[in-house]
Amino acid sequence: MHRTSTCAILPILLLFSLAACTPAPVPTATASPTLAPASQTAAPSLLPSLTQAPATATETRPPSPTGPPTETATPDPYALYTIDTLASREYGGGSIEIVEVMAETGWFTRYLIRYPSDGLWIYGFLNVPIPEGPAGPGPYPVVIALHGYIDPSIYHTLDYTTGYADALARAGYFVLHPNLRGYRPSDDGENLFRVGMAIDVLNLIALVQAGAAESWLLANVDTAMIGLWGHSMGGGISTRVITVTDRVQAAVLYAPMSGDERQNFEAINGWSGGARGLEELAFPERELARISPMYFFDRITAAVSIHHGRADELVPLGWSIATCNAMLELDLDVRCHYYDAMPHTFFGAGNDQLIADMIAFFDETLKEE
Repeated sequence: MHRTSTCAILPILLLFSLAACTPAPVPTATASPTLAPASQTAAPSLLPSLTQAPATATETRPPSPTGPPTETATPDPYALYTIDTLASREYGGGSIEIVEVMAETGWFTRYLIRYPSDGLWIYGFLNVPIPEGPAGPGPYPVVIALHGYIDPSIYHTLDYTTGYADALARAGYFVLHPNLRGYRPSDDGENLFRVGMAIDVLNLIALVQAGAAESWLLANVDTAMIGLWGHSMGGGISTRVITVTDRVQAAVLYAPMSGDERQNFEAINGWSGGARGLEELAFPERELARISPMYFFDRITAAVSIHHGRADELVPLGWSIATCNAMLELDLDVRCHYYDAMPHTFFGAGNDQLIADMIAFFDETLKEE
């Protein structure tokens, strides 16, 4: 069912924001909580104990971006989207807040969380292993799991990627799963090329690392060991993030988009019947070269594990093969896995193998001996 390969082909690469890439239907969790919009009251930052009920507080807007001050006149209208700009600015500010306890299992506790990102509230869930549980006492490495494109009108916080996040938590990982901007109840905001979503991830990484010394929530977490897991659109966002920062030690890219933004948005435009991608495709070619991660793979320091089904009829297998080959040519630590008969979202034995492979990869790259 599963083959491992390192193929050679020209760099086509993997990014995408998968704005029109809807994964094959997978049953969602049966009990997705109804979430209050960000304009309502919410819990204060980081409850002092697991049993204390959250106190209500007046809603405030999250802090503004912490990057360089914006000039009155912007001489370069494309600069905000470039890899260089994203790599040079600062991230973080604020803290991760627990809104409520969503579930308690014998393996982990799931919380509904939110955090500030460039003036937006980003919601999601967090799985924290139980020290007395089968995963052991920790410290637990961090994995940030990023969902693929789903029609935002039907998206729920506990959706098809929940099973992957739960498997990681059972294996002893502190798993953060943000609802990317535009996915309720997260706020929406500027997001050309899905750069805004990448910023949300970069802000989350900074908050995790900055809060380690002061938050009870992170007391048993190895915040120096951070992994990314991304499917489809989330895989494309992960690709951008690892070209921007060296704070990620390992990334699993599952049926990811290309690192070539023109390739991504030509596909998105076609998938959406011409409704999406027009603004991105209007950018000059020379600017796409400053924005596309494929031209910056030499900056990647993370170990990378790529997984793609040979029967994927949505995101071409060739995109992952090209990304794999480009990384191999740069002597990066990349492992490439191609699965017979697996579509865009895996099922059955192929999905079981994917989960086993991703845990083995993160165990090797994020857990100290």
